[in-house]
Amino acid sequence: MQTHFTEEDLQKPHIREADRVLRTCVHCGFCNATCPTYQLLGDERDGPRGRIYLMKEMLESRDDDHQVTEETRLHLDRCLTCRNCETTCPSGVEYHKLLDIGRAEIERRVPRRPADRALRLGLRKALVEPGRFKALLKLGQTFRPLVPGALASKMPPAPVDAGMRPEGKRHPRQMLILEGCVQPGLSPNTNAATARVLDRLGIGLTPAPEAGCCGAIDYHLNAQEAGRARMRANIDAWWPHIEPASGAGVEAIVQTASGCGAMVKEYAEVLADDPDYAEKATRISALTKDLVEVLRDEDLATLEVKESRRLAFHCPCTLQHAQKLSGAVEQVLRRLGFTLTPVQDAHLCCGSAGTYSVTQPALATELRDNKLDALEAGHPEVIVTANIGCQTHLAGANRTPVRHWIEIVDEALA
Repeated sequence: MQTHFTEEDLQKPHIREADRVLRTCVHCGFCNATCPTYQLLGDERDGPRGRIYLMKEMLESRDDDHQVTEETRLHLDRCLTCRNCETTCPSGVEYHKLLDIGRAEIERRVPRRPADRALRLGLRKALVEPGRFKALLKLGQTFRPLVPGALASKMPPAPVDAGMRPEGKRHPRQMLILEGCVQPGLSPNTNAATARVLDRLGIGLTPAPEAGCCGAIDYHLNAQEAGRARMRANIDAWWPHIEPASGAGVEAIVQTASGCGAMVKEYAEVLADDPDYAEKATRISALTKDLVEVLRDEDLATLEVKESRRLAFHCPCTLQHAQKLSGAVEQVLRRLGFTLTPVQDAHLCCGSAGTYSVTQPALATELRDNKLDALEAGHPEVIVTANIGCQTHLAGANRTPVRHWIEIVDEALA
């Protein structure tokens, strides 16, 4: 792809990076074949290739060019950031990097309407602080009939028991775990089940209470500086465990939500220009592992599964496209003796995509229903997944039960 940036433009780091990404695109359109929104809407501007053209034209234009309008932002907002296009692309276009630049640029040029700004600010404030989110969730569960449908469908009807969590310090092998922001309220048993399963493998989990939201919610709602601030705070919280005075640091930082895992693995990239945190961020990203990366390297024969169930696995986009771990959970579940039903179009997004299911409810619901039809085709007892956003979004349809896969493993060992 040819670009027409001036030498003055290319002195700006974000334009230089956009230019690099744009020049890798060869216009082939393979990306549209696997783009969920293009499949639903059939509009070139709602596929990766069309969005790339929109961003190119916007970035090449001057600030006083009135062709950049709310319509441009609409097509960028409709993108799920599922990164399916990156998996499909034969040229290796790093679309998500261009999208972050494009979204930040249009926020600057075309300010949102007050109601839209209020919604996004409200989501950021409500979701990123675990204590605040738990309090709001409890309030919503109490007054559930009054909560709008899009939000009520994401709430478990009653508090979920987390069960016993073993003391992890007794094991020589130690790993950190990110507790997350919404997961402790929506599915507190997920991390507790993780601790119990890893305890059987001789691995202790240490939470770092000072670590909070991974930064993805702020970062992907165009509050990128707020997201970076959360990343730095997490690095500060984890660093004493990674570089203790004794020299015996933790093996890994375990993520049970693939969306958080994808974000933390990109700390090195996002903070690359930060002189105070770039080196630490690189170390943090290198230590970060999704839970399945830990289990697949262990001797699972030591885990005696007492009850095998028929499962359908929904692989989140952040696991298969961002972290490139497609098939990893399925392999672990089969090694443990579970039966997995086939899932057609497993590469497609369920429509959760962080806060997308709230900001784009109509598209998200259609994608969810299509995904559930594919998951239920093999008549599973339970649908399992690896990300709290996907879990609550799919469960909101009140069809087949949806759980985190580690909870099913934990129950089968009990």
